Amino acid sequence: MLRLAFLNLFRHKVRTLITLVSIAFGVAALILAGGFVEDIFIQLRDATIHSRTGYLQLYRAGYFEFGRREPYDYLIDSAPALVPKLLKQRDTVDVLQRLNFTGLLNNSKVDRSIIAEGVEPDKEARLGSFISIIAGEQLKDSDENGMLIGEGVAKSLQLAPGDFANLVATTTDGSMNTLEVRIVGVFRSFSKDFDARAVRVPLTTAQELLNTQAVHSLVFSLKDVSAVDGVVAWLKRGLPAKKYEIKTWLELDDFYQKTVALYDRQFGVLQVIILGIVLLSVANSVSMTANERVGEFGTLRAVGHTSGYVYQLLLVENTILGVMGASIGLGLGVGLALLISKIGIPMPPPPNANAGYTALIRVLPMTCVVAFLIGFAATVMSAVLVCRGPTRRPIAEALRQNI
Repeated sequence: MLRLAFLNLFRHKVRTLITLVSIAFGVAALILAGGFVEDIFIQLRDATIHSRTGYLQLYRAGYFEFGRREPYDYLIDSAPALVPKLLKQRDTVDVLQRLNFTGLLNNSKVDRSIIAEGVEPDKEARLGSFISIIAGEQLKDSDENGMLIGEGVAKSLQLAPGDFANLVATTTDGSMNTLEVRIVGVFRSFSKDFDARAVRVPLTTAQELLNTQAVHSLVFSLKDVSAVDGVVAWLKRGLPAKKYEIKTWLELDDFYQKTVALYDRQFGVLQVIILGIVLLSVANSVSMTANERVGEFGTLRAVGHTSGYVYQLLLVENTILGVMGASIGLGLGVGLALLISKIGIPMPPPPNANAGYTALIRVLPMTCVVAFLIGFAATVMSAVLVCRGPTRRPIAEALRQNI
């Protein structure tokens, strides 16, 4: 039966070719769409990690619930002694200290409220690969009283590298303190809102301004995002839960979770649409072929074969057709994905961003498998739906088709 089914496919070469093209198109489209969506997820994830959150952050317990109202009540005093212990975890590349505060930045004419971070500049430069310096230079450990400002802050206060400004903040004991800072650079991250209010100063400068030696968070740089769960488990085993709380990059970025949920739904709808297109296209072709071969089916049944045998023969033919079409689509989709990724797809700035990016088509094994199965299943389903009628016509009626 398998040999006969294979030979039957090439009796109607044009129709077989059209059916194969329909299947291959659907499979390739699913691979390209799935790879494009996955690239959005990966680039957004990397931008989140390597511009703001790091892979995970360690805080004093209660910081997320109460820290916004009383930020100085949730400082980590033992950070310098804690960092060497945390670096012993094998997947940890570096641990960065951050001190967060709010204040006013004054250019001698205008005050602007800002959110500031006291950071370790050299470590932050290594982690923050998605932060672009659009003017001036990167903040360094040696930049005493230096400041790196967001693009929006620079525009609103008309500040440029080399300018001086006054930073005003409330110290940990409730008094006001001011510090003259020199602008060393202007940065741009993936978030326009962040760039409109954020500034960074060296950690030692922030601690001097706030009159403290403590920090708010310890930010982890890891070998890979796949190591996050393992490091979290290691921290929970080694640190007292009542004293510290841990937040991963995914928990810190609500925008990423909502974006993934949105695109997952859209891609699910796209899969259903392509499945429907392939199903209807193949069903039309199979129906035309089956109805044209009614006389052949009558002859097969007249010489002793049952209608069930003829039906099985058509199912085998379409199974072969499905495997061939899905395989061609798989090769076509992967080939196009690799070719397009070499060239890149220029994309406009996404929502809440200032700069565009270059999109790729990611070749993912699971997406390829799902696309192959959808193409194959659509072909077999179409045969199941349309082939039973032509194979069950009365033998005499079927034989009249040969006249």
